[in-house]
Formats: sequence, C-alpha cells, structure tokens
Amino acid sequence: MGQAGYDRLGTGLLVLALGALALGLGAQFAGAEALAVTVWRLGTLPVLLALVVEILGSLRRGEVGLDIVAALSMSAALTFGETLAAAVVAVMYSGGTFLERFAEGRARREMSDLLGRVPRQATRLREGTLEEVPLAAIGPGDRLLIRQGDVVPADGTLASELAFLDTSALTGESLPVRIAAGAEALSGATNAGEAFEMIATRGADESTYAGIVRLVEAAQRSKAPMSRLADRWSLGFLLVTLAIAGAAWGLSGDPIRAVAVLVVATPCPLILAVPVALVAGLSRAAQFGVLIKGAGPLEAMARVRTLILDKTGTLTEGRPEITALESFGALSDAALLRLAAGLDQATKHPVAQALVAAAQARGLDLPLPQAVREFPGEGLAGRVEGHDVLVGGAGFVAARAGGDYEGTETDPARLDGAVLVAVAVDGVPAGRIVMADPLRAEADGMLGGLRAQGIARILLATGDRAAVAERVAGGLGLDAIHAAMTPERKVSLVQAERARAPVMMVGDGVNDAPALAAADVGVAMGARGAAASAEAADAVLLVDRIDRLGPGIEIARRARGIALQSVVAGIGLSVLGMIVAALGYMSPVQGAVLQEVIDVAVILNALRALRIVPREG
Repeated sequence: MGQAGYDRLGTGLLVLALGALALGLGAQFAGAEALAVTVWRLGTLPVLLALVVEILGSLRRGEVGLDIVAALSMSAALTFGETLAAAVVAVMYSGGTFLERFAEGRARREMSDLLGRVPRQATRLREGTLEEVPLAAIGPGDRLLIRQGDVVPADGTLASELAFLDTSALTGESLPVRIAAGAEALSGATNAGEAFEMIATRGADESTYAGIVRLVEAAQRSKAPMSRLADRWSLGFLLVTLAIAGAAWGLSGDPIRAVAVLVVATPCPLILAVPVALVAGLSRAAQFGVLIKGAGPLEAMARVRTLILDKTGTLTEGRPEITALESFGALSDAALLRLAAGLDQATKHPVAQALVAAAQARGLDLPLPQAVREFPGEGLAGRVEGHDVLVGGAGFVAARAGGDYEGTETDPARLDGAVLVAVAVDGVPAGRIVMADPLRAEADGMLGGLRAQGIARILLATGDRAAVAERVAGGLGLDAIHAAMTPERKVSLVQAERARAPVMMVGDGVNDAPALAAADVGVAMGARGAAASAEAADAVLLVDRIDRLGPGIEIARRARGIALQSVVAGIGLSVLGMIVAALGYMSPVQGAVLQEVIDVAVILNALRALRIVPREG
C-alpha cells in the first residue's frame, strides 16, 4: 500500500473510532448501556485489527515497536469490560497517528515548496523568434528569455546588462541579488526585476536546481537514526511498562489498574517527537541554503567537533580575479583590459574566462576577435578592432614582442598562486594583468563563528604547494595546514581525525569526493562544485557561500536538542502517569486522555524546530 493509501486508511480509522465514541456516549446518556458497550467495542476492533497487522509486519522484519503497548492496552480494556477506555484509546491512537502525519507534512512544507517551484517550460530565442519549449529541450548555448516572475530554468550566464534575482528559495536571503553581464545565474532563482536574457551553460536536467530537487527527494525518503534508536529502545520501554502494569495488578489484585497503566503508556512520545523535530530541522536548514540529505546526516552534523576544509573553491573563490593591472604605453588600463578580454573570448581557458568576466563586471563592451590562433598552454594571437593582439604567459608574449613583464622579486606577479597575463599590441609590449584566487571575504568571520559553536579543530587540506596554502590561509588561525594532498592522503587525514572526534569535510572538486564520503559529514559546494562531490556528500551548500556552514550546524544542533527535549519530557511524564495509575489514582479513561495531552504537547514542541533562527542567519 502506498503513502496515500496509508493516509486514507488512517483517516478512515480515526473517523470510525471517533464516531463510535460519540455514538456510544449518546447511547449511554440515553440509558442504553448495552448498546453503548456494543458500539464502543465495534469502534475499537477495526483500529485494533489494523494495529495487529502492522505489528505482525514489524515482527517479520525483526522490529519490536512501541505499537505493541497500544495493542495490549486496547485488548486488556476490552477483555476486562473497560469498553469506554478501549474506545478512547482507539480514538487517541488513531488521532495521534493522524497528528503525527499532519505534523510531518507541516515540517516538510518548505521542501515541498522547493519541488513545486520547478518550471515546466522555458522561453527560447532562436532565429529572432520566441518559442516555448519543454525543459528537456534546453541545451548549452541556448539563449533564454526570463520574464519578470519567472523561475530561472537552467544554469547560465547573463547576456543582458543587468538582472535582479530573488534567491530566497536557495539561500533564505530576503533581498534580491544584483548581477551584471557575464555573471552566473543559478537555476531556481526568481526574476525579481525586468525581463533579461541568458545563455544556458547546462541542460535543465544537469542544472543546479534539478540536482537540488533530486537531493530533496532523497532527503524526504530518509529515516532518522534516532527513530531506529527508538525502535531499539522499544523492547526496554515495553518491559518497563509490563513490569509496572504487572506489579500494579499483582500487589492490588485489581486488573483495572494494569489496564490504566497500559493506557497511559499509549502511544509513546519517542515515536512521535523525534521524526517531526528532525524533519523540521531539514526543512529549516534548506531555507538557509543548506540541503542536508537526511535526518541521519543532520544528527551527525549536530555532533561535529572537527572541520577539514579544501582550499580552492571552498576557502577561496575558486576563480582568479584581477589584483593588479598596469599599462606600459599609451593605452589606458581600461583599454588594455578591453583588448585582452576581447581576444580571450575565443578560448575556454579558465584564466581567460575569468579575465573576460572581470572585464564585463567593470562594464566594458568587449569587441569580437578575428583571425584567432590559440597556442595551447601558452596564449592567444589575433586581431581585435584592427590591432594585432597577443595575450598569454610572460615567456610566450616576450618571445614574440619583447618586454619585461615579471618585474622585481617582490612583485605581486611572483607570489605563489598568482597568474601573470602579458599583453602586446601591434608587436609592442602593452602591459600586464596579475590575477590570483582570493580568499572568500566571509571566511575569517565564518571560522570564528564555528569555533564559538564548539568546533574545536579547523584544518586546511589542499593539493596546492605549502607556500601557496600558507599565503592564502596563514592568517586565519587554523589548527593545521596540510598541503600537497592527494585524494588518498585527504582520506587518510579524515580517518585519522575521526579517531579523535566526529569530522566534517567541506570540498567542491572531484578530488574531494572520497574524503567527503569518508567523513562523518561531507559537505559539498553545490553552486559550482563537481557533481561527484555533491553525490558523495551528506549535505550541499546551495549557493557559493561558505558562511552557510554556520547556520546549518546551528540548526542541526538545535533541532536535535529539541527532539531529545521532547523525548525526555514526554517519557518522563508518561512514566509518572503510569505510576499514578498503578497506585489507583487514575482510571483507564483518564489515563488515555492524559497520554493524548502529552503526545500533543511533545509534537507541538518538536515543531519549534521550524522556527529556529540561527545567529548567523
């Protein structure tokens, strides 16, 4: 039977039990005592039968659930003539199950909204005309029109001068983000401004948002380890319940006291509060840009004490930016950059693409290159607006046009990790552009916030040389910097740290995927990270912001705390009620009502996880 079938059956049993309880009470008030007993018995039996079938299925799977207590309480009440108590328990149990499903549905609402926002069609510009096409028809290079209010259907780069994107579904940020021509537009964002055009860089099925949806669906199918832990505790709780009930009957000689004890123990808050709180935590984390793949990883994230960070693309921006621009001759700096970037449009080399993006971000209108010749690994030659332009490494350009581009020993271009782009125009040295992969602006503050949350050790693991790693991260106060790390060495480092404390690994490249899988919690940079790292990770940062880690960890810890709080309070109150019933101060009907009040209270407490507001949010 599917989920919808279970929901319909549960709703039907609740309606039947509630109707029988009301009809029986009416008959009793009318003086028809025998009719009331019959109606209550008939209303209880279907709920009991469905419960027995469910218990038998669990036992065949080797699981001992707390539903046994509910079956025993209804059976005992019917056996000893407490049919009103049996009817109340039937209503309370079926009502508790219904309330649990409703609460879980409320907790998953934000994730369902994420799934529901997937666009079905896109507007494509082709040969001067607009056409509506299904998402599957979108491919790299397609020019798309995004109207105001549309959800961006695929990842791409902005072809218009300016756009305002609402990324709240991805990041939780309320203000629209302004992006300029050439900047990346992520699928799943909503156009909050005027219509704009973009060039798709991936098909819709390979886009960021499609990947997010797949991860959400996987997260929704997960079962929390705490829920499995609850199943393992079921036998112990069942034995305690039976012991108290047996002692009450044996010492008093009154079986009704045993019935009251069983009724008070039905159903246990352990099986209600935990999944609700953890699923609510998953939903809340997604609102702040952290997609956790299940309740298990959320619990593991709450226990993390060691953080290992990759460098490139994780602690740094992952793409070179201009740090120095110097013209040698009559050309202005802007003109130098415009000619160099214009020629670099003809190659897909990452440094060239970064140079083009930097020029577009400065508002430069780039001319089209002609007669381009590419020298792999060295540079480009071609004509731009009537000029012969050379762009490439210092040796490549100097060999063809002369000039000294590297400067003195203290020059920024000589620093480890820097990239020097030499430029010559019409056979004459024209200037140079120095690029480097900068540290993320939010990195320093983020690391301080994580230490305040209890992260005791923060390490850097990078494949770069030690000098590069020290230059980039030397001032961050890391506990250790591990350089020249191969994927195998990263895995070894994770395993060694796991022997000390639970470990979180954060990375974005294919080479990080093994370490992400080896860690207690692997976190992938989802905006630009490799598909392999996202697949191996337990959580994905939906945007290119490393500071999303803080809110994610805080939400995980507070959601787990709320779940444990609900369990301790609920079981404590249940055991107290069982003792009161065993002493004869509570009837079976009163016990059933008390337990339902407890269940409602712990579920409502668990739903507080939906309102968690992280300090760094």
